[in-house]
Amino acid sequence: MNASACRPWAGFSLLFFSTHLLAAPALSIEERLARLEARTAAAEVRAAAAEADAAQLRQELKHMNQQLAVRSSAPTQPTLNERVARIEARQQSLETRSSTLASTVEAVKALDDGFKFGAYARSGTITNQGDAGRGGVNMTPAGSVGGAIGRLGNEPDTYVEAKFSKESQADNGTRSKYMFVLADGVETPNDWTSTQSSLNVRQVYSELSHLASFQDTPMLRDATIWAGKRFDRDNYDIHWLDRGIVFLAGTGGGIYDIRPTQDWRLNVSLMGRSYGDFGMENGKDVRSYVATVNQFFDNDRWQLMLSGISSGQNDGKLKKSSEDESGNSHRLNRAGFKPGEKGWHGMFTYSQPDFFGREGFFKTSLLYGKGLGAEVGNIAADGDLLDKAQTLRLALYGQGRLHKDWRIAPSVVTERSQDRYVPNDDYRYLTFNTRLANEINSNFEMLYEFTWQTMDIDARGYDGRQKADGDFWKVTIAPTFKAQTGDFFTRPELRLFATYMNWSKNLDNFSSTDDFGQKNFKSGGVWQLGVQMETWF
Repeated sequence: MNASACRPWAGFSLLFFSTHLLAAPALSIEERLARLEARTAAAEVRAAAAEADAAQLRQELKHMNQQLAVRSSAPTQPTLNERVARIEARQQSLETRSSTLASTVEAVKALDDGFKFGAYARSGTITNQGDAGRGGVNMTPAGSVGGAIGRLGNEPDTYVEAKFSKESQADNGTRSKYMFVLADGVETPNDWTSTQSSLNVRQVYSELSHLASFQDTPMLRDATIWAGKRFDRDNYDIHWLDRGIVFLAGTGGGIYDIRPTQDWRLNVSLMGRSYGDFGMENGKDVRSYVATVNQFFDNDRWQLMLSGISSGQNDGKLKKSSEDESGNSHRLNRAGFKPGEKGWHGMFTYSQPDFFGREGFFKTSLLYGKGLGAEVGNIAADGDLLDKAQTLRLALYGQGRLHKDWRIAPSVVTERSQDRYVPNDDYRYLTFNTRLANEINSNFEMLYEFTWQTMDIDARGYDGRQKADGDFWKVTIAPTFKAQTGDFFTRPELRLFATYMNWSKNLDNFSSTDDFGQKNFKSGGVWQLGVQMETWF
């Protein structure tokens, strides 16, 4: 027990003994001595407590002196009025800055309200042992009918799309959108390419969605109506081949997302396309028209797309002039077999939302076309097809993760086409392509791509084309930098690449105008090196 705690008890003891002495009778010497000793003990206790209090006071005084010393060495503190004035000045400055910032934000919002910009671009260069490199996804004989090969390390061009859109909403809740897309593509590496440019307006259309007048009709509540020149919204392709599984485009109008039931939605459209004038005697542009019903079931897992095509002028008589002979020889040299006037196209697709139980996706598409629909990848884009032309194509592709550091994207496309341009012609091919990505760190990965394509083609002289029966294969290694690894579709990518390709010798003689068979680009093995960027947003 400390001295302070003893003080109350010491006082109580003294009072007790004092009172007792006054009230008690005369005591003996021994008793008086005992009481005196008790009083002495109590006094000693009080003295110890006093000494403890004094020590505590000295310690507190020392601490106060230290604080005063620190304060005396510090700068002079502002007065209360000065502090208030400073706070008011800061508040006024902040209010001014906030007002300026708010005005800037409002101005930007007014300028940027609903406006969006998107783009796709690729640009690269290829060298073949010091010569200009050759490439392109349709470089093989099978490419003449859509048999694309792997695109990695195989693109010598610069291609760009710039997409501008403006969206707004009316007071009644109806939303509108305007889209404008410019595109250009060249193969020259020069910085100024105006003479080689193919600048083009690829899309220009408007659409309306969430229409207020449709909200009381359940099947039209989510519908979007559109008109203009556009790509169909639900086109899709195998990116690794740069080849559309289905590509529908033209100028016309349609309606998307009609929902007869919760698990069934459909799109309806009518588009027009042009096949050119082909030197026709009447000088008219040959048009085709494509009516399409595209249906989706079970949360879009199943898709059934049907298109009918009509081109009444496509059998028009051609003028026999030297100009036509040179410009349209592929039509004039078909021994009187006229191109088709009609056709139809169908596609059945299953979409799997995973890669066989792993992260990713997988699609299977079966396509059939007849007449003008026999170009199954690009609907109604080929006006030279015969009415009896037929094409059957099967495509399987997807992408997924094999391991925490490895991704894979395989694809298989096979096609059989007959009576395309002249009776009894025959086109067959099978393409296998796979791309692998090994993530080294968050900004660097190694890309690998392998393509093998086998073909058996008998063009029967159409457009100067001969028979081609053989194989093609290609291997590419591409060290790649990107903003963040982890997904095949994250861009931009900056790549170095080395590509080795080879093919059967008899493929060199398929056509005198294609890449194969040209100087320094014959069968026997070709190395090509290059650099490329690709981006989209």
